[in-house]
Amino acid sequence: MQSMKKNVFVSILSVWIFLFTTVPSWATLNVVTTTPDLASIAKEIGGTFIQTDSLVKGYQDAHFMQPKPSYLVKMNRADLLIYQGLELEIGWLPVLLNGARNPDIRPGQPGHLNASDRIAALEIPKGEVDRSMGDVHPYGNPHYNLDPENGFILARVIGDKLSELDPENASQYKLNLDSFNKKLQEKLAQWKNQMSPFQGKEIVTYHKHWSYFSKRFGLSVIDTIELKPGVSPSVKHLSALTETMIRQKIKLILQANYIDSKFSNIVAEKTGATVLPLPVFVGGTPDAKDYFSLFDTIIEKISHVLQSNS
Repeated sequence: MQSMKKNVFVSILSVWIFLFTTVPSWATLNVVTTTPDLASIAKEIGGTFIQTDSLVKGYQDAHFMQPKPSYLVKMNRADLLIYQGLELEIGWLPVLLNGARNPDIRPGQPGHLNASDRIAALEIPKGEVDRSMGDVHPYGNPHYNLDPENGFILARVIGDKLSELDPENASQYKLNLDSFNKKLQEKLAQWKNQMSPFQGKEIVTYHKHWSYFSKRFGLSVIDTIELKPGVSPSVKHLSALTETMIRQKIKLILQANYIDSKFSNIVAEKTGATVLPLPVFVGGTPDAKDYFSLFDTIIEKISHVLQSNS
């Protein structure tokens, strides 16, 4: 039954391709990304030589996207597909790849870029992974975009790929990459300075979105609201977490701003902690307009709450 539904979906999307793929491209390279952070960085490097389009919006959960016909049309016209990888998009991207009828962006082809290939992944599970463990990613935590140091790696792999596909403009991509790296280096120094007073500060997060961010800026995540990744907490888990937070005087709960705050609020009411919903992608809030302002927003809000609670 599930296989039949997928076949029907792909057939419908194929009709959309036939109807809409005559629209001409306005740019030298048509780049489709799964996440808006990748689109933001790609635009910084590609400049006027590329057109970018992110399938996921900044206020959406990239784990659980519903494939749409419009996504398939975009992928059919793409010269380059860039995705976050580490199985973040495993629930929906393979369906689109199979239905897009674009051999240039298939795995192993020049137009296919797994942005995680050079990332040092955190939290790679040991031993066999099964569904009883929750939504565990067997290749590691996919939320590496929230460590700004990884921006250097992402910019480099994207720059390399753009130069491979469009060697005529490789020198400009290199100049744009150098400019991006210079700005990121300056911003990183600023962000580290802002977060330096909070080294070792203990926090709780809803989901493991914040592992890379916390490691980079010296925060200590003592537990998550979720019982397991993608699994709602039990009363027993919330009770134990509440006791721990009271005992250790933990006053901050971080979560993505698209997640329901119900369970976080229950714990906050009993501990006096602040629940801080934050964007985890570019575009997650109006002020997180690009990769740089995303971290400006996150760090300004976190430092404000931690300073207020100190």
